[in-house]
Amino acid sequence: MADEIDIARGVVQIANANGGLCTYKRAYREVPNHVQLSAANTAPSIKRPGEPMLHQLVRNIKSHQTMLGNFVHDGRLVHVPRVGFRVP
Repeated sequence: MADEIDIARGVVQIANANGGLCTYKRAYREVPNHVQLSAANTAPSIKRPGEPMLHQLVRNIKSHQTMLGNFVHDGRLVHVPRVGFRVP
């Protein structure tokens, strides 16, 4: 199963290929092209019915920004409120 760090790496790759910005919508659509996802990653979220776990993992990059190893915390991504992420 791809974890939050794998997803964040994919977001960085997408941002680098798109002028430094990766919107949430683009991440949801394109992360599977950059990260090998498991069935668990694409399964419906328990907390948000009707939404795949991938969406939650993308949003968790922001939610876990105070944790060591998180790409926002470590300065590898910058959160753009209501948009997504950009590379610094």
